[in-house]
Amino acid sequence: MPLDPAFIGRRYAPSRVYEVGREKIREFASAIGDESEVYRDPAAAQALGHPDVIAPPTFAIVISSEVGRQVVFDPELGLDYGRVVHGEQRFVHHRPIRAGDRLCGVLVVENIRAAAGNDILTTRVDVSTEDGELVTTAYSTLVARAAERS
Repeated sequence: MPLDPAFIGRRYAPSRVYEVGREKIREFASAIGDESEVYRDPAAAQALGHPDVIAPPTFAIVISSEVGRQVVFDPELGLDYGRVVHGEQRFVHHRPIRAGDRLCGVLVVENIRAAAGNDILTTRVDVSTEDGELVTTAYSTLVARAAERS
């Protein structure tokens, strides 16, 4: 069954607060193979004008993917997650994510369309501090592949 385009524009409740820790940033940087000292050493980050270590740009996926689960597993939408592939991901950074940030995300369904029998779902997650400062906007496109025909 195709996804309901009435979901376009739907805004989900803000996520719980995620506190960004130095160790999580270091672990993420190590996992992606980036040895930059600005991800590990507060003095190196401060030398570049940051109040503490900063996170690699793709660290935003840690927060945005958890927030995105709201729509992926929304029973009203009816997305068959077993048929989903990740089509595209991009981030627009308004400032770096920093150790000590307390962030939450709000998910918005940007678009739903069909192509070649596949459902294509595009979402936006606005990642902000708990005080409302917009830090990152994450855009994600998921493709729910058409059922195989016999």
